[in-house]
Amino acid sequence: MDDKIKKAAKTGFAAKGVVYLITGVLAFMAAFNLGGQKAGKLEVIDFLENQPFGKFILVALGLGLCCYALWRFIQSIQDPENIGDDSKGAVKRISFFISGLIYMGLGFFAILNAFSQSGSGGGSKSSMIPSEYQQYIFLAVGICLAGKSIYQFIKAYKGKFISKFNLKAMSDSKKRKFIKNMGYAGLTARGILVGIVAYFFVTAGLSIGGSASSGMQGTSGAFSFLQQNSSGPWLMGLVAAGLACYGVYMFTMSKYRSFN
Repeated sequence: MDDKIKKAAKTGFAAKGVVYLITGVLAFMAAFNLGGQKAGKLEVIDFLENQPFGKFILVALGLGLCCYALWRFIQSIQDPENIGDDSKGAVKRISFFISGLIYMGLGFFAILNAFSQSGSGGGSKSSMIPSEYQQYIFLAVGICLAGKSIYQFIKAYKGKFISKFNLKAMSDSKKRKFIKNMGYAGLTARGILVGIVAYFFVTAGLSIGGSASSGMQGTSGAFSFLQQNSSGPWLMGLVAAGLACYGVYMFTMSKYRSFN
């Protein structure tokens, strides 16, 4: 595989790791009233924009996320790792393409925010969708997210993510164990949050009278859902810590992932 493609992928993994690590840390702090906030990806961009040298950080992050999107597009179209064209491979490659679109949009959003004078605003994105189609779209998105959630749990349970690393070449057993633990914790936490967001979308889609958009929530809403549980801050804090672990796992992907 071309070294430029590898570098783009590694840069993308690092940028994605930054987003998830900050999301997890902010949510963990919010769970125990230590500051922070229940944030999704867009809120993380707003958070970074308000930091010292925030504009430069956003540009770097945006370019990194675009690199990740490029890697997903290459995986989807060129198939450099020989995923294949069978039904299973086709689903994976389509999901890679969709992931690329999402992270390309997020990357552009970060870069545009760096050069804009105003914040991202709080307008409702669902209002852009005609009301007669909202319920069907939300149901479709919810079902897809539910499938993604299940896939995260299966991926963690089977441990197939470990095959992306050349662990046998690592002499340090503690490092190998660390990578595995970050992957297990991160994928499980991600599966929980994606599952909750899927529930929000399906519930919104099943609502009556065109009020579907009122039930649509993202990652921040999922954290609020966990916080309302009888376990109080502990469940939210545990999942938030797991999401931070996923960010760290992305950093290990950037450094140690092997490419076929």
